[in-house]
Amino acid sequence: MGQVTAYVSALDLFSIGIGPSSSHTVGPMRAAQAFAEHLAGSGRLTEVRRLRCSLFGSLGSTGLGHGTPDAILAGLAGLTPEVCDPADVRNRWAHLEGETTLLLNGTHPVAVNKTDVVFEPRTRLPGHPNAMTLSAWGADPTGPALLEETYYSIGGGFIRRDGDPVGPVAMVAQPMPYASSAALLALCDGHGIGICDVARANEEAVHGADRLDAGLDAIWTAMHACVEAGLDASGTLPGGLGVKRRAAAVRMQLEEYDGLRQRERDTSTEWLHAFALAVNEENASGGRVVTAPTNGAAGIIPAVAHYYLRFVPGADPAGIRRFLLTAVAIGSLVKANASISGAEGGCQAEVGSACAMAAGALCAVLGGTPRQVENAAEIAMEHHLGLTCDPVGGLVQVPCIERNAIAASTAVSAARLALHGDGTHLVSLDTVIETMRQTGLDMMTKYKETSEGGLAVNVIEC
Repeated sequence: MGQVTAYVSALDLFSIGIGPSSSHTVGPMRAAQAFAEHLAGSGRLTEVRRLRCSLFGSLGSTGLGHGTPDAILAGLAGLTPEVCDPADVRNRWAHLEGETTLLLNGTHPVAVNKTDVVFEPRTRLPGHPNAMTLSAWGADPTGPALLEETYYSIGGGFIRRDGDPVGPVAMVAQPMPYASSAALLALCDGHGIGICDVARANEEAVHGADRLDAGLDAIWTAMHACVEAGLDASGTLPGGLGVKRRAAAVRMQLEEYDGLRQRERDTSTEWLHAFALAVNEENASGGRVVTAPTNGAAGIIPAVAHYYLRFVPGADPAGIRRFLLTAVAIGSLVKANASISGAEGGCQAEVGSACAMAAGALCAVLGGTPRQVENAAEIAMEHHLGLTCDPVGGLVQVPCIERNAIAASTAVSAARLALHGDGTHLVSLDTVIETMRQTGLDMMTKYKETSEGGLAVNVIEC
């Protein structure tokens, strides 16, 4: 029997996937793939003649801007976000003309057209704001469905099928389970270890040391590749807003300045911004990206980690492993006790969570104690409370890209501020996570990834 725990593996919370959204692209793609696999497992795959997917709530509101229908068709065809070519996902649905053939689960031909994906933004299912129902019929489309399942895309690329248990369950007993930051700190005190050591002990119980380190290194390699790709790319982002990529131009300006002026001015913060812009521009273009803990907030953790490697004396690859493990220990608490879904909690749940994870992680590799690490995460989260999710045009571009750059700066500031204290502070991380949960519940739906409020309606689309 599994053990209920807050801890989520780094190999799950940091998943290599595609842009532009973990909840609106990666999650629906995984749900569609799972549905196709269930059909194959039931032995009824070859009976299928017609498919339909209904997108509810936030998926129905901003699914077009996030490429949700494209992702659904890719998932039904058996593609997985971890290994697929992003180009094989883009415009699968958008470029449909009339009826075409889809190979369901990669093997069985089924006729599909654009009307097989239905948008129902005004209908909100009780399980989660990001809900979708997949249905499959045989020769008689008016008769009962061969299979019908509802999935919730609960943030960070995680999905839950309607009727499945709610909350993370460890199938292997973790040696150091915890459900709160207070319990996490108690483990650190009792064993005389850091937060990253608690995370490592739990990870190794599930994956073993070699698989864990290989997985962490693969995550970092993908993060680094995403930054490098974004720093090298130019042009205009897709979607119709005409947003120009800026990361490459910033990189060239900084390289020229650093070369000519011999660092008369500290450019570390500007490089930090460039790293974050690079990732989120890659995400907005539908490229390869690491969910950290979501795609909309994917630039913050890689940017701060790059800042650590480039500007902190003595930084090394072993520090990156500690950085990621500390970040996931904090992110697990947010996911278990509040939310990392913009559709559920607003942008405070995405950018706020990522900022807290990055701040705590940086504090740890800078030599912070567990209580200083917890303080850094709390500072970062506290100053994102109430942040709304209001993407213009339903695209993860404005204000999302710049928001990652600013939050990366906040993470560095929070880490350094915490290091000046002894870890004692009035507001605990547990308190601020609970406050974020309550704020998300109180927040009006139009400010939670529906593009019905905030900048989304006050910016004229050109």
